[in-house]
Parts: sequence; C-alpha cells; structure tokens
Amino acid sequence: MTSRLPAKARTIPAEPDPYGLGRSLTATILRLSRHAAALCFLSAAVFIAMTVLEFFYFRQLSGGLASLDMRFLGFTPDEGMAWLTALGRRGGEIILVWHYLTFDLLFPALLSVTLVSLILATGRRLKNFRVLPGQLQSIFALILVLPYTLADYAQNIAVARLLSDFLSANPDSLSLASALIVTKFALLALPLIVIAAFWLAGQRQQA
Repeated sequence: MTSRLPAKARTIPAEPDPYGLGRSLTATILRLSRHAAALCFLSAAVFIAMTVLEFFYFRQLSGGLASLDMRFLGFTPDEGMAWLTALGRRGGEIILVWHYLTFDLLFPALLSVTLVSLILATGRRLKNFRVLPGQLQSIFALILVLPYTLADYAQNIAVARLLSDFLSANPDSLSLASALIVTKFALLALPLIVIAAFWLAGQRQQA
C-alpha cells in the first residue's frame, strides 16, 4: 500500500513595494482624507487654546512682548535676549511647561496629519491626481508636509533649550532659533499653497 503525501503548497513570492511604503501604511495615510473635517476641527481647537494662552497669559509674563515662535519674520539676538530677560526664570519655566511640553508637543504632529488629509481630500477631487497609485498620492503628501514637521520640532527644541538654560542664550543660539522659526513658516506655506491650488482647481472642474 502506498501512502500519499500532502501536496506542497505553492509559494507565491510577495510583490515588491516599489515606492518604499508598506500597503498598510499607505492605506492608513489615504484614509486620512475621510477625516479631514474632524482633524481641521481638532487643529483649530488646539491653535485657539495656544493663542489664548499667548495673548492672555504669556504676554503678561513678558511685559507684552510676543513669544519667539510667534515672530514670523524672525528676531534679532537682542530682541530674543530682551524676551528672555523680561520673562525671567519663573516666566521661562511656565512657558516651557505650558507651551513646549504640552500644546506645542502635540500641535506640529496634529497639524501635519491635518495637512496630509487636506492634500489628499482636495487632490482626489482632481482627475489627474485621483488616477495616481495610492502610494504615489501618499508620498506626494508626505514630501510636502514632513519638512515643515521637522522644522517645527527643531525650532521647539531650540527655543525650549533657551528657556531651560538661560546660560545657553548667546548670539549664535538665538540666531539659530530665529532661522528655524522663519524656515518653519516658509515650509508651512508650501502645503497650504498646494491645498489652495487643488481646491481652486476642483472648483473650476465642478463649474
């Protein structure tokens, strides 16, 4: 009597991922477009809370001087030192805890996710964008947003270091913080411009 051995299952090699993003990650990123409205609401709520703290609390601590990361065009070393001096150690610790270790620890990531969702949501209203592979759509959105994310966190680290150690405040460290702030806002403008362009193009297609 002969016994039959079970047939060996055919092994199908996994498809290569030509764009370097896993399918699950790509699917997660693409799903963000469905939650664009909720993400916009959360980002706006956090931004409003940060703005209220800035104008009604932090500026009282600094004698009316604007916080460094609110200065879109940067600041001189003398202006930065004047802000730190006006705050003093107590004021610096308060801003460090209630801004950089709380709200601004979350906000750059939240805003970045919101921007990605808006790029995908507005882009998918356009035929030329919608026919692109999902991985390419995800990569395009990430390339536009990640530079801003990195610049924002780098700027936060630079200013937080000044607040936590006043002795580190020198012309070089203050100039670096100023350059990072300007860079952050410049990089933030890029995805915003693309979102606006996609939205306007979508409006023209529907007209």
